[in-house]
Amino acid sequence: MSETAATAPAKLEARPGEGRTIGHLWRDAIAAGRTNPAYLVEGPDGWREVSWDEAGRAVDEIANGLLSLGVRKGDTFGILAQTNLEWALFDYALGLIGGVGAATYANSSPNDCRYVLEHSDAVGVLVEDEQQRAKVADLALPHVVSFAELEELRERGRAFAAENPGALAEAEAAVGEDDLFTFIYTSGTTGPPKACMIRHRNYYEMAACVDGVEAFAFADDTMLLYLPLAHNFGRLMHLLGAHVGYTIAFCPDPLRVAEALPAVRPTLLPSVPRLYEKVHTALLSQFGQVHGPRRRLLEWALRVGRRASELRQQGRPLPSSLAWRHRLADRLVYSKVKKRLGGRLRLGVSGGAPLAKEIAELFHALDILIIEGWGLTECTTAASVNRPDRFRFGTVGPALPGFEVRTDEDGELLIRSETVFAGYYKDEAATREVLGEDGWLRSGDVGSIDEDGFITITDRKKDILVTAGGKNVAPQNLENALKTAPLISQALVLGDRRPYVTALITLDPAVAEGLSAEEREQRVQAIVNGVNAELSRFEQIKRFRILPRDFTADEGEVTPTLKLKRRVCAEHFAGEIEELYSS
Repeated sequence: MSETAATAPAKLEARPGEGRTIGHLWRDAIAAGRTNPAYLVEGPDGWREVSWDEAGRAVDEIANGLLSLGVRKGDTFGILAQTNLEWALFDYALGLIGGVGAATYANSSPNDCRYVLEHSDAVGVLVEDEQQRAKVADLALPHVVSFAELEELRERGRAFAAENPGALAEAEAAVGEDDLFTFIYTSGTTGPPKACMIRHRNYYEMAACVDGVEAFAFADDTMLLYLPLAHNFGRLMHLLGAHVGYTIAFCPDPLRVAEALPAVRPTLLPSVPRLYEKVHTALLSQFGQVHGPRRRLLEWALRVGRRASELRQQGRPLPSSLAWRHRLADRLVYSKVKKRLGGRLRLGVSGGAPLAKEIAELFHALDILIIEGWGLTECTTAASVNRPDRFRFGTVGPALPGFEVRTDEDGELLIRSETVFAGYYKDEAATREVLGEDGWLRSGDVGSIDEDGFITITDRKKDILVTAGGKNVAPQNLENALKTAPLISQALVLGDRRPYVTALITLDPAVAEGLSAEEREQRVQAIVNGVNAELSRFEQIKRFRILPRDFTADEGEVTPTLKLKRRVCAEHFAGEIEELYSS
């Protein structure tokens, strides 16, 4: 291993021994006497507050209801639903009794649902509605509970608790920190999903380590959460709410985030990069339509914002004259952009895929801070993150408290922490491949660590293209550079074992509207030329093809967190790819 490493010392005293369970995390949250709402839920009459006491009663009743059904420690129970209150409360109830959650994305196909539930040996599943129930109807599971039937389950729980007053406490006491809390299935970008076995202590430590990250989350924050809870990023934000005490506003439909933002007015917004990319595209399009005095005002405000951003990235205070101009620019320009995000956003957090540096820089020039983090399901979500008071755009920040990150001889990033998973369920060979005997987890990501501990990801180890000439090319860097142009929606860079690099490109319909085919070709060529100008010859995109549609989840081409499934995309557009390499 190399000498390069990033290590952050633990800054908190975790509960010793058997205390590090999700049950203890939840009980501590309920006992804290918090007066702010635990959750916000949208209904026919607007957004409703859910208190910590109300949430606590619901979790207890669901947990007792599960016990009345015969669900016990070690039993797997699936969850097939969008991000919402019922999902969160059911998850905590499973944690209390030692049940193992096996979440499935709400937009999963019946085959994908079947795979997760059968592979995890589930005894039952919570489904959102009858449409989701239909996906699992042929599995003949002992227990299928819909959201509409949750009240009946709670009634059973109340009756069971009356007859067995010590049963829940006894079940909780039997759960240890090394017991499994959940299976989280990998996105399957390179093959069938693998079930990551996450222990109670893994997620407890993951939530607790935020105490050592200054100004990341406060008890009086409000978080808008639309991320799928079947994904580790969304799951952590949900568990972190109980640990820190902030309010979570659930937005089940990602397409309605724009409507939820002004209603909820969040101070925290965790997201995959796609949301920020879309806002960035809309801003550039709007800026391009501004002329005359308003244009000069905008350019002045951006100059002020960029100068302020430079100083803040260096950890330096703003001179009084710049601070005054920054306040004026905020009143005249920045505040109008902030209003799109609710008007109170304190911090945006981007994860799940790389965020282009140019996007983070533009937002910060508009006085909106988006910090990027990095990790993987196998280390229970995150291993590093930029801090609100210590950040560098283009990096994924320093290691989190209690984590060690270092580079192997080939540049692969290795991770060691209390959050490293127990392995892949029913796949010992894959577990041995990723988890060394010395406790270091192989991330599969290639990167570097600078002298200040900031980590930069250059690509996925398995995604690196090796051209026919033997040159290594990192496709994600090129794809992110292309996507900073408002016209381009998605890009898939190709070239493995090929003579040169090419790209499949999709366009943003709103930006491309009204352009002829020739104009689209010319504009994309100009964008490609601009990207190529910064590259070595072997990395340059020699040819491209504009596709008639975007890559979509419905076609199985993107994961629920909007990462491209490279193999599937290449299969679906094999003809176009061959044409790029024809004479």
